[in-house]
Amino acid sequence: MTRPSENEEEYFLRQELEKRREAVKQKQAELADEEKARLKELHWMHCAKCGAELHEVEFRGVKVDKCFACGGVYLDDGELEQLVGRPGWFDSMIKVFR
Repeated sequence: MTRPSENEEEYFLRQELEKRREAVKQKQAELADEEKARLKELHWMHCAKCGAELHEVEFRGVKVDKCFACGGVYLDDGELEQLVGRPGWFDSMIKVFR
């Protein structure tokens, strides 16, 4: 049996290292996804300011998220545009949420 040349050994070593690198990358991606899911579960519908639970409140046909603990009001993507398009929306919002 002949001994593999240095080039062959180097080639197979590189192949093995690349496989291990890819396995580590995949594991890190899985952990990152798990961490994102964990953080979403932990923070979903909680106030960014005080951490209390948020409640959906309908305001002028748009469901906004309201924190009754600190008074915070949170809008999802596109909700501000829906409200801005209506006359007097800002004055009404101030009156309702104070």
